[in-house]
Amino acid sequence: MSRKSSQAHEILYNPAMRYRILLAIVVALFLTTGLSAQSEPPFRSLNAINWMDFKQWVPARIDTVLLPVGTLEAHGVVNNGADNTVPEALARDLAQRVNAMRAPVIPYGVTTSLSAFPGTFRISPTVFKAYCREVMAGLAGSGFKNIIVINGHGPNFQPLQEAAAEISEQTGARTLVFNWWSYTADVTKEVYGSDGGHSGVNENAAVLATTPQYVRRQLYDAEQAWWRAEGVAAYPYPSSIILYKEGEGYPDFDEQKAKLFYGKVVEKVEKLILTTIEKWDLAGL
Repeated sequence: MSRKSSQAHEILYNPAMRYRILLAIVVALFLTTGLSAQSEPPFRSLNAINWMDFKQWVPARIDTVLLPVGTLEAHGVVNNGADNTVPEALARDLAQRVNAMRAPVIPYGVTTSLSAFPGTFRISPTVFKAYCREVMAGLAGSGFKNIIVINGHGPNFQPLQEAAAEISEQTGARTLVFNWWSYTADVTKEVYGSDGGHSGVNENAAVLATTPQYVRRQLYDAEQAWWRAEGVAAYPYPSSIILYKEGEGYPDFDEQKAKLFYGKVVEKVEKLILTTIEKWDLAGL
């Protein structure tokens, strides 16, 4: 028997040899196709993922990024960073649901009326817009087709809109900017039966549902709240709890109700993002 015939005979009739060969084939297949067989990236955070994994997933299998934006500003008895906390939580909880990566939060924004309160931070609209525009340009350049900006602070909205429009026009990226609390105002009324406010029932609930350790209930006094009436301006604002309607929107500290509220917010925002992307695709944009 020739040497080759002897080797073939050993392979054919030796179970241990057949097992080793089969194992080697399986390992080789895994090494060459393992990444493509994965249904989920190792991380959906741009902070956590490494460049090799990023290259495998973006934009081939993930072309959407969630960009949370906020500021540091007094918020009644919740944390000064509430405008960062809630958009970050939404980005975290929505990333897999809308097949997106989540970018690090932009934590400094355009603060005006509450700038006299301790710990409040202020960036000029011009600088803020330019910085956010560069961030969006970088995300578009990294391969993201859909840039979804989750804004947590009202005065940020106009410069964010302008920056997003410019980036879309210049790069072809599709951009969506929304204020989470105003877009979900109907959820506030559904769950709490009233309108909300700045650090009112809706914002307080979102922090309570996501990071209850940031809610300092023992410091709360309903007298702290101020109703911002139409045609009235005060500088500095006399309170960091600013109600949208007289007698409505006072903070509520029911944690179960807060979780119900936040869950409905997540569902509504998810629908907004998915529907917008679907319409973009349908229009061939």
